[in-house]
Formats: sequence, structure tokens, C-alpha cells
Amino acid sequence: MVGPPLLDCEDSAWFRDQPEAARGAAAALGRRIGLGEHRTAQLVLAVAELSTNVAKHAADSSMLLRVLRNRTTAGVEVLVLDSGPGMVDVPAALRDGVSSVGTLGIGLGAVQRLADAFDVHSLPGVGTVQLARFWPHPLDPSLAAEAVVSGVTRPMGGEDVCGDAWAARVDTGGRTTSAPGEGGAPAAGTRIVPAWSKHPRAGTSGEGDHRAAPPPRRSPEPDPGGRSRLLRGAAPGAGDGVLVMSCDGLGHGPMAAIASQSAVHAFRSGTARTPEQAMEEVHRALRGTRGAAVAIARLETDGRVLFCGIGNISACVLTTGSRANLLSHPGIVGHQMRQLRTYEARLPAHGALVMHSDGLSERWKAGDLATLLHHPPAVIAAGLLRLAGTRRDDASVVAFKGAW
Repeated sequence: MVGPPLLDCEDSAWFRDQPEAARGAAAALGRRIGLGEHRTAQLVLAVAELSTNVAKHAADSSMLLRVLRNRTTAGVEVLVLDSGPGMVDVPAALRDGVSSVGTLGIGLGAVQRLADAFDVHSLPGVGTVQLARFWPHPLDPSLAAEAVVSGVTRPMGGEDVCGDAWAARVDTGGRTTSAPGEGGAPAAGTRIVPAWSKHPRAGTSGEGDHRAAPPPRRSPEPDPGGRSRLLRGAAPGAGDGVLVMSCDGLGHGPMAAIASQSAVHAFRSGTARTPEQAMEEVHRALRGTRGAAVAIARLETDGRVLFCGIGNISACVLTTGSRANLLSHPGIVGHQMRQLRTYEARLPAHGALVMHSDGLSERWKAGDLATLLHHPPAVIAAGLLRLAGTRRDDASVVAFKGAW
């Protein structure tokens, strides 16, 4: 079996009420990665339309720009989050000529036509997440395939760098796979971000410090639904697996970022096949740094999940009606870890695995994300960040959805 197509995600930059800065950053990114003059102009136009749209219609909006790439191609992804009022009818909002404020109403329709991938999730009274992706043309057909993992990070207010990070890689059990964009996996640890159909899906309903080891965030008993249990000597299953890591560097700012990026490097370059083995590799790499909270999961094609967590990383298996929490134990990766433990869970066909740092509140329920589960992982992660994120700490979310 060949793993999912993988794309590297880098150079995240957030903008709040800064339309000119966002347009300038989009133009600079397009030129730097070789998007092409015409395609870069289309990207800048889309960023302008999205900025104008949220300024007119939304509250507490922010925009994220980042570079996506495989071994041969680079593109730009735009994520826009706001806290309402939301759209009652997303398909209608995408039609030209529809406007609630008397304008021409061509903004979202224009973005949809310009983007290679476009998705909108909106809930009246809650808010909206919009995603648009731009690749050089002609478009490589392989870039239309949807991958299974994506994440979002955001620095705390007043900081330029984020001390949180995420990463993912495919474990092929030693088999050689083809290059990204050719139906296979990239070098170990490349972050995975989704690329999906251009047609949008619409939803219409619904300062961390780890010096003192905190109590476990989860009850050690298995989930009431029987979806998680403690394993002894956990071993990888047959076939490919996807390893996903969420990391929260101690505190915030540049030193926290150094710790988390050291964890990402160790995770990406490592050869571990299980979460416990990967945690040991990361632990060794973080000696000499301030340390971090880390959670690592392995997801397999039959829905099996292996999970190992140390510190304040929340993790759960999520469906439209349930949230099955996974246990993280006290400790600081890179400094002090007790005996590692692995838990096994099952990921339902239409469920998602979500991990987030303590830069997000845990006061959210499965029902809050029910309609988001029909959308790609990047939109799920952004929607949860919008719902539960705090600006008093670095924040990160990573989501895995679906089989491959």
C-alpha cells in the first residue's frame, strides 16, 4: 500500500486587521516560491477579497498565510478565521451578486474561481473558517488528492514566534515509497496538509509552563465506550502507519520555539515505528533545551490508534456525537519522564483524532465540532483554534481524519 501524498507546511504568518500587510506578504511569498507573476497576482487579489469580506461582515477576524510544498512544487495556503456572525447559506454567499450589505457580492465567488482548493465552514452565531490554496499552473493532478493530517499554530499575543509545533510522517516499515506528488511519501517527518477538491463543503449548524509536572489530564481508566486501553509492549500493525506529533515547548517565545523545533527535527529524522520509541528519540533530542510537553500517535489503515503523551497535550478520538479522551502522563520531555505508557484506541470511519496544546481551553464538546468533521483536517484544526484558542499562550491544533 502506498501512503498518502504529503506536503511540507512552513512560514506561518498571522494578520489581524492588517489587509495591506497581508497582501504584501502574499505577494512576497508568491515571488519567493516561484508561483509565477500571473498566479501571484491572483493570490494577492484573493487575499484582498477575503480581507475586504471579513472587514465588512465579520468580528474578531484573523488571516494565516503559509507556504506548502512537496519535492517539486510550492504553493500558498490562506486560512481566514472569524467569530461571527456566520453565514446562514454558504452556497448562496458564493454566488455572484449576493450581498447582505449592498455591495456587488463578488468576493467569495471570485476567490472560489481563482483558488485550486477552496473550502468554507460557517455556523450562524458562531463564525466562519475559509481556506484557499494556490499552486503554480498548470496544476499537477497529484496535488488535488486529499491527505489526512494538518495542523495550525499561533503565537501568543505580543510574540513573533510560536513555541508550539506539530509534525507528521509515514512509517512504511522500511519499504521505499515514491516522492510526494507521485502518490507516495516524502522523507520521514514531512508535515502533512490536505489538498482536496475545489468544491466547498458547507457546515450550517454548529501561558503554558510545564516546570512543575501537572497531574494527569485524563482518567487512567479506559474510555467509557471501550475505545482506549493500556497496552504493554505495543507493536506496530501490518502495513503503513502515520505518526503524528504535537509539541508545546516550555513557556513561550524563542526558547520555547527552539525546544519545539528540536522535537520536530528529531521526529522527522527518526526511525521509530511506535509512539513510545518516537518519544524516546525526541526525549534525547530535547536534552539541553528547556523541554516540552509532547504527544505522539500512530494511526493505521484499519483505524487502530496507538498513543503516548507526556505533559499538557490534550488528545481525543472525536465523532459527531462523542469525544473519547486519551491519557497524557506527567513529565517534561527532555528532562524528566516516568515510565512511558501506550494506549490503544479505535478511530471510526467518519471520526478524527485531534491533539492540541494548553493554549486552547478544554471547554468544548464533540457537538461543537460535529459539522466540522465533514471538512478537511486544516479546517477542523482552524475551527477548533477559533472556538477554544486563547491569546494568553501559544496555541496549536493538529487533526487526523480518514483512511488512505
